[in-house]
Amino acid sequence: MRALALALAFFVSSTHAQLDKITKQDATAALKAALERGSTAAVANLGKVDGFLGNPQVKIPLPESAQKAEHMLRRVGMGKYADELITTMNRAAEQAVPEAKTIFVDSVKKMSVQDAKGILTGGDTAGTEYFRRTTRDQLHTRFLPIVKKATARVQLAQKYDQYAEKAAGAGLMNRQDANLDEYVTQKALDGLYLMVAEEEKKIRKDPVGTGSAIIKKVFGAIRL
Repeated sequence: MRALALALAFFVSSTHAQLDKITKQDATAALKAALERGSTAAVANLGKVDGFLGNPQVKIPLPESAQKAEHMLRRVGMGKYADELITTMNRAAEQAVPEAKTIFVDSVKKMSVQDAKGILTGGDTAGTEYFRRTTRDQLHTRFLPIVKKATARVQLAQKYDQYAEKAAGAGLMNRQDANLDEYVTQKALDGLYLMVAEEEKKIRKDPVGTGSAIIKKVFGAIRL
């Protein structure tokens, strides 16, 4: 037990020693570089055909209130209506995501330096969680009208009405149970943050592989 305590104390002191060599400017620059890199990669991965629909991690399903109706429609050979709606929802998210790139980049550039070192020494997704806490409301406000525009282009509301009419006629769901624009917005943001988190974990695991000197210096020191 004493040996474990000594080892832990040595690790903590070594980590602090490494961090003491890193300036606040370096830590902040590395964090911003990592978040910008992660968000850019997330947008690139999601903002293309099948970025959502073809990725099980972020594919947007029907709202929970509609899933019972979905199962029933599939049982009676009307699954094409559910499939069409699911495809339309995911296509809307894919069209909206690229427009969020500048919002992410601007948010990263404006990030405070106050908690930079704490984020760097946190868990594998500490930066993403900080990003989520400080930007989600702003991104939601900006993202929702983008999603509305995208859903209008692909006539999501019309397709949902057609699907819901059949389900409601069978007494399987209430069309007023879900606001699809809000639902797609939340799911699109969730998927975007999830992909940012995946990129952050990659950077923390292999900072050298990023090819960025500042990320290598800071994140590499943390891993020592």
